[in-house]
Amino acid sequence: MGQPTPATDDGWWRSAVIYQVYVRSFADGDGDGTGDLAGVRARLPYLAELGVDALWFTPWYRSPMKDGGYDVADYRAIDPAFGTLAEAEKLIAEARERGIRTIVDIVPNHVSAQHPWFRAALAGGPGRELFHFRPGRGEHGELPPNDWQSEFGGPAWTRLPDGDWYLHLFAPEQPDLNWAHPAVRQEHEDILRFWFERGVAGVRVDSAALLAKDPELPDVTDGRAPHPYVDRDELHDVYRAWRAVADEYGAVFVGEVWLPDTERFARYLRPDELHTAFNFSFLTCPWDADRLRTSIDDTLAEHAPVGAPATWVLCNHDVTRTVTRYGRADTGFDFATKAFGTPTDLALGTRRARAAALLSLALPGAVYVYQGEELGLPEADIPLDRIEDPMHARSGGTDPGRDGCRVPLPWAAGEPHAGFGGDPWLPQPDGWAAYAADRQAEDPGSMLSLYRAAIRLRPEFGDGPLTWLPAPDGVLAFTRADALCVVNLADTPVDLPAHTELLLHSGPLDTAGRLPSDTAVWLRA
Repeated sequence: MGQPTPATDDGWWRSAVIYQVYVRSFADGDGDGTGDLAGVRARLPYLAELGVDALWFTPWYRSPMKDGGYDVADYRAIDPAFGTLAEAEKLIAEARERGIRTIVDIVPNHVSAQHPWFRAALAGGPGRELFHFRPGRGEHGELPPNDWQSEFGGPAWTRLPDGDWYLHLFAPEQPDLNWAHPAVRQEHEDILRFWFERGVAGVRVDSAALLAKDPELPDVTDGRAPHPYVDRDELHDVYRAWRAVADEYGAVFVGEVWLPDTERFARYLRPDELHTAFNFSFLTCPWDADRLRTSIDDTLAEHAPVGAPATWVLCNHDVTRTVTRYGRADTGFDFATKAFGTPTDLALGTRRARAAALLSLALPGAVYVYQGEELGLPEADIPLDRIEDPMHARSGGTDPGRDGCRVPLPWAAGEPHAGFGGDPWLPQPDGWAAYAADRQAEDPGSMLSLYRAAIRLRPEFGDGPLTWLPAPDGVLAFTRADALCVVNLADTPVDLPAHTELLLHSGPLDTAGRLPSDTAVWLRA
């Protein structure tokens, strides 16, 4: 297709509300039980009414789906379960007509074992240089080349019949690419151009800090610095080259960068690298005023030197849903258990999730909303025989996996499968229809109505800095522009600060006009 006029980067991404679409579970347009692009296109009016600025699509590419689409076999083709490339182009264009931009996912660390490059590599020859093939250790090469462990559990190496081993930091069906090879770099720059030319406004970079590997592939337990595959300096040349491509089109990046070192994290956000990166400290923070304030302050401080906007997210396709997480007696976050099966007070979790929504949407920067969060969906218990996430199998069944937050959405309370479409690929829990979007749209007190109102009113906070206000213990209070946000995480109600108008609240005030526990309010000064 012909190249469209490059988009102008007007800074929209600095304060955008971006909605994450997990296509397989969003809406099923053809009735086969799997969400698809037709389903998304049919729901564009819903997304426009919600008020979001952009849609981030988790991988929609051709894939064997061994890891929910993060095992990509062809970056230039849409998986047939979702539709066609022509449909994707229509979706991008139709969303843009409604003022909604599109962000796609790139998975640069690895490809699918069904990718043509890896299939050629299995046949031998120079194609193996595009990956990490090594002989094993031990007398007969029967031991992995090093002690690296997969993110999904078990060794990060799989042995082939010819005796060689190949590296996969995730599932065996996801072989790691060799980013020291120029062909790998060139291919990804070409992929970026392919999607930018189709009107994509941005790219989310999966596992952005893992691409580069120490060429010697030393044991992690050697303790040498820098780490053999996390946050290596060579990565920054890759992202500088990517930034040059994005700048041709006015497109932007958001990186998935999990790093405890804030100074190292900020390096990815320098003006000639990624535009933004996900803020995981806020997502993983317990429901505690001091901890949340520290996370907010630290996040803003680490972004300030490079002039990058912060991002705020409460949930995504890899973590326990907010209602369930905040409804636990222990409100901390545990990536190992993901709160699966932990007794949860859903009423408490819902109150806190509503307050957290107003908190995140009042903060300076961009906000990401995972599909279904605006409906207040809880984590779902998936029957063991229906779990598809490889994390479950690779852990020997000790990790429940991530399918509990990926259950297909409920759209219409009175329709089969709650209006999702056909018999869903993951089972919807009993009572799922109670969360249906059509029912919530008619209820001014619903989670959906709260999100719609908050996104509409968010401009009241302007685009200026945050100033903390004096507040009792357990209370967060700050102002931006002429608006105030107050969140009560204490056990007792608190008085509101002086204001001229109550703009929005996550729950009703008490009879004395005070803000109850686990409730947030927006005020005009």
